[in-house]
Amino acid sequence: MSDSTSTPSLISGSRLDDDKDDLITDDLTDDLDLGFDGAEDVLRSWRKGMRPDPDLTVSEWADAHRWLSSRAAAEPGRYRTARAPYLREIMDALSPRHPAQRISFMKAAQVGATEAGNNWIGFVIHHAPGPMLAVLPTVEMAKRTSRGRLDPLISESPVLRALVNPARSRDAGNSMLSKEFQGGILVLTGANSATGLRSMPARYIFLDEVDAYPASADEEGDPVTLAEARTTTFSHRRKVFMVSTPTIRGISRIEREYEASDQRRYFVPCPHCGAMQWLQFERLRWDKGRPDTAAYHCEGCEKPIAEHHKTQMLAAGEWRATATSVDPHSIGFHISALYSPLGWKSWQQIARDWLAAQGSEEMLRAARNTLLGETWVESGDAPEWQRLAERREAYGGQIPEGGLFLTAGVDVQKDRIEVNVWAWGRDRTSWLVDHIVIAGGPDDPACWDKLTVLLGKTWACANGAVMVIGKLAIDTGYEAPAVYAWARKQGFDQVSPIKGLEGFNRATPVSGPTFVDATIGGKRLRRGARLWSVATATFKTETYRFLRLERPSDEDRALGVVHAPGTIHLPDWIDTEWLKQLVAEQLVTVRNKRGYSHPEWQKMRERNEALDCRVYARAAAWIMGADRWDEATWRRLEEQAGVETRLAPQLPTPIEPTTPAAPKAGTPTTPRRKRRAYTPNFMRD
Repeated sequence: MSDSTSTPSLISGSRLDDDKDDLITDDLTDDLDLGFDGAEDVLRSWRKGMRPDPDLTVSEWADAHRWLSSRAAAEPGRYRTARAPYLREIMDALSPRHPAQRISFMKAAQVGATEAGNNWIGFVIHHAPGPMLAVLPTVEMAKRTSRGRLDPLISESPVLRALVNPARSRDAGNSMLSKEFQGGILVLTGANSATGLRSMPARYIFLDEVDAYPASADEEGDPVTLAEARTTTFSHRRKVFMVSTPTIRGISRIEREYEASDQRRYFVPCPHCGAMQWLQFERLRWDKGRPDTAAYHCEGCEKPIAEHHKTQMLAAGEWRATATSVDPHSIGFHISALYSPLGWKSWQQIARDWLAAQGSEEMLRAARNTLLGETWVESGDAPEWQRLAERREAYGGQIPEGGLFLTAGVDVQKDRIEVNVWAWGRDRTSWLVDHIVIAGGPDDPACWDKLTVLLGKTWACANGAVMVIGKLAIDTGYEAPAVYAWARKQGFDQVSPIKGLEGFNRATPVSGPTFVDATIGGKRLRRGARLWSVATATFKTETYRFLRLERPSDEDRALGVVHAPGTIHLPDWIDTEWLKQLVAEQLVTVRNKRGYSHPEWQKMRERNEALDCRVYARAAAWIMGADRWDEATWRRLEEQAGVETRLAPQLPTPIEPTTPAAPKAGTPTTPRRKRRAYTPNFMRD
């Protein structure tokens, strides 16, 4: 174990040293009468008050004053930053004189991050007192941290032991979740406790393992946001330290913070050619089936680097920013287990752990998180929006050839109503036809009037025929009474109020309709609306599966190769914001309180209206019966739209009823047996 490279100044270790009489000059003592009892105590206090605070960084303080206990550390004794040099700059960024206000650290497991946070706690107690809040994932973990980490931190470091009273059951100044010291207080709480997160203003906040925090603290909001709100009054003097091993891409808090920062990586020199580089797992190589041969290969000279060079490389390393931070006061660090000092995690052990994880998705996920310090990408991940942007097409008309009927999905928001109109063809192939935003929101009658106009609007087919919306599905999640009132006024033949349900139901993703009570103009009507229930997860999975379908090349199309069934076509006029909304969610694996796992769709960004509207339009097609139409119905729709009828297997010619006039395009007219249902008088035409 190497010695510390941080040498504290003489004054840094003299703040509590009361025996240095040489600091008092003869000129200051000549006129003092020291012939009374307690004179030495007065002088000692005077010297202590007049002496300026030492100008230390957190790493210098740790090297001078921190002692590790055998209860909480594998290597007890004096703390040495030189043991893990990559922590020096991270700790120093937590010092008061550093301009950074928000510091994020995305890291692999067991690289010393928590001890760096504990050093910061000790520094605050000793040299920069103020109100401090430490947040763990749960209150129970906060209690364990207090017993296993903080109590040894205080008891094993003499300078802290003198400032924090011993823990006593009747001493309110030092309890399990509260440590008082001169000029400040340290409060520990859990991210699941909204009360603890809003308990006091705080200048310093230590957020440990943020990816393990619940989505909401007692249903009052994001724990990180609630905690950071405590620092508002401290303005530029605040410090927020956010640490975690990442989890799943898209929902990882620490990844989101790191990507918004300047994204610093630790560059180390190659012992052979001196090329500076940050260590990447792809360059750790070993013979097949022999992880004991693992060695890192330099990206400059390609020579293998043995494990024993690591100490020299880490000591000569430096942090370099690889991006521009959104917030100039926000910096971020990332490090993997490849940087673990000798005696901690070897490259050979990393190779063994990676090989052992093969074949198990759960083990691979854990290995990626804990070894590489990177997020795991679920198999249900959406395609990149850039890829969709490259696939945008120029339609020949508003409705391209192949589009046989229209449905609309409507999402009601507080200040607007968003509508997406989709054209549908055989095999669930679809084209986005229109995207409409109606400003005003559900409280504005003019907003509903504009939505009513859309029900009668026509869109032109490639051959000149026109279509109207066959079915409009509107979400009732926001302002359901207003939605019911409008839907009932328009009639339920063309409008279908829907309610999204969690979970998958592939057999019957849409169920209903059920009669629900509705409040119309302040009057409650029993069974006043017909509501359809939609398993949105099923249609989201289908949508992303269709978006990932490969497209035929120009050469293939010239040879007559057509698009795969279910292909989603997007127009060239759609913007990037809409594309980002379409792929705004991700399928992740979530464990419940009993430990059972289940898939669940979760948002990766705040706005996802495009995806919601797509799901509602797809549900409208299901409600129309498109998933159950026979060949005769599809042929009739093609005739109405002027599309060449596909060759179909020989079927008995259906007996078609004589109609007085040709139906509109996009209107299925296949006779179907209707279920008879009781309809109250107030719902009859």
